[in-house]
Amino acid sequence: MGNRGGCLHDAAKRTLTKRRWVTRRWIICVTEFRGRQRKIMAPNRYTELFFLDEVTALAAGHRPCFECRNGRAKSFAAAFPGEPMPADNIDLVLHRERCVSGAPQPLIDGKAIEALPVGAMIATRNTCFAIAADRLLEWGFSGYRAVGRNEATGIFALEAVKLLTPQSTVEALRNGYRPTFHHSAHA
Repeated sequence: MGNRGGCLHDAAKRTLTKRRWVTRRWIICVTEFRGRQRKIMAPNRYTELFFLDEVTALAAGHRPCFECRNGRAKSFAAAFPGEPMPADNIDLVLHRERCVSGAPQPLIDGKAIEALPVGAMIATRNTCFAIAADRLLEWGFSGYRAVGRNEATGIFALEAVKLLTPQSTVEALRNGYRPTFHHSAHA
């Protein structure tokens, strides 16, 4: 689960508004923490966002929460590129790199795809993929599907490929941060 710092929904209609964030602090949280209970889309409360897994949340520009995922957050911060920095500074960097903030999604070629670390995500016009240790995984709402190398080569030859994961998060992955994948990635 994650949030983007505030209310992004119309509580009466239980629908999302056009607003996509309130603050630069986009975090990834656990769904259970110290017995706290939340009502989804409660009036005047932050909007809960749900992701398939941490890989997907990282690609969306989120980072681990320092409260409910403290150990993971410290690992992410330690792997984040540059000098050690507080969470607010990490949030500033990530915010500059998010496409919703106006940053372009870089186009990448086959060699760049092969050099991506485990946990990075890319997209063609119609499909998103996660980089796994020994294969490419096609993303779906209910899980991943392993993609053969020939199938992937064919897809990438026909369509432009964009890097979804913010560049600083890609560097954190290269520097040793290991995100958690949905269980379907291991099937």
